[in-house]
Amino acid sequence: MTEKFKEQGGAATMDPSPMVRWVTSRVIRKLVHPKRLVDLRRKEERARVKSGSAHCIEYFHQVDDGYSHLAVQALRPLLDRYDIELKFHLVRGPSGNNLPEPELLPRLSMSDAALVSGHYGLEFPPNASLPGSELVARANAILAQVSADQFPQAAVAVGAAIFGEGADVVLQALEGVHGAASDAITRRALDDGDSRQAELKHYSGAMFYYAGEWYWGVDRLYHLESRLQSLHAVRGKHHEILYPRPDIEQGPRKDNGSLTLEIYASMRSPYTAFIFDKAVALAKNTGVTLALRPVLPMVMRGVSLSRQKGMYIFADAAREARHLGVEFGTFYDPIGSPARRCYSLFNWAGEQGKQVELASSFLKAAFAQGVNTNKDKGMAHVVQQAGLSWEDAQRVIDNDDWQAGLEENRTTMYGFDCWGVPSFRLLDAQGKTLVAVWGADRLWLVSREIQAALAS
Repeated sequence: MTEKFKEQGGAATMDPSPMVRWVTSRVIRKLVHPKRLVDLRRKEERARVKSGSAHCIEYFHQVDDGYSHLAVQALRPLLDRYDIELKFHLVRGPSGNNLPEPELLPRLSMSDAALVSGHYGLEFPPNASLPGSELVARANAILAQVSADQFPQAAVAVGAAIFGEGADVVLQALEGVHGAASDAITRRALDDGDSRQAELKHYSGAMFYYAGEWYWGVDRLYHLESRLQSLHAVRGKHHEILYPRPDIEQGPRKDNGSLTLEIYASMRSPYTAFIFDKAVALAKNTGVTLALRPVLPMVMRGVSLSRQKGMYIFADAAREARHLGVEFGTFYDPIGSPARRCYSLFNWAGEQGKQVELASSFLKAAFAQGVNTNKDKGMAHVVQQAGLSWEDAQRVIDNDDWQAGLEENRTTMYGFDCWGVPSFRLLDAQGKTLVAVWGADRLWLVSREIQAALAS
């Protein structure tokens, strides 16, 4: 391993022993097994019925988070549609190991919220500026003062104020209506919200918690709504979901290769694992040129990850994969050496037009088939399933030629304010960026942008 690679955040400490790798894999398999979720939901519902409690949803609001502003716009419609009780908490948002890029996330939350808001029938200012600390403090003080009944409407108004124009004047008006809590009371409300969220083992704003399960923002409400509907917690005769996940559109317009879809992917990302083949199919079905841009996993770039966040990511990815009908969960951890060995074959596979097939095969092996890619036997399986020769692969595997390319991809990705995977960038024939987004749950948006570009 070169010194350059080590300086880039290297994997020197990311090669667990065979026993640790096996144990980690077993823990994750158990965590994401569908039966675990079914058993959890049954247990929680039995306890609720026995106690005579209402369907209680706890919502965690971060005032300077774009995703939170979208989420609060959904609160009143949810309360009107479902027989639920809402408890709200003010939180400061992620920090420490749960916030690897503190300067990028706030910007992304605003630009991404502006991109998706209209697709969900919600609003977000297209040119919003990040609110300063004084506006954030005033916003929290107003919301620390309101009652649970007032919160949905007040939170929407406060968000519109601090993300929009004329914030000072609008906040003054809201302070006149609702008042503003003292600094001490506001701080106590935030402390209580942060403590409650930590007790429930989460870390982020725009989060809904219901009976043992977390749902992030508007993008996961369709899971929560489906669960409430299965429990017959719907008011009246309305049974359609208010915030369904938009479909990944495969047409009707077809490209001639003028557009390029870049996929920034890592070989240890659960979100990449279940969406990768869907992204490849989208490009193929719409005639768009596909460009794979591999990057190192965040933990192999020296980015710390809390256990709390890691557990949520895998559980959430499993739930998303099941919704898409993708095989997922028979996991054998490819962190460290297996991922590096796969990357070392990418240039060789690319020369044979099989780079995408190699990535797909590796992700399936690690996340769906339980193949131990830390052994030659496992890597041979990956290579052969990609339609390549293991005998030939052994002559080039474990080289260092891939490192500069992956670092260049990472730098490019950071250049459009994305730092995690999978990220997608759609380019026109002149190489101009049409849209750049982060997340497996943004492929539907990319598909719509493809159709919009082809229409124009």
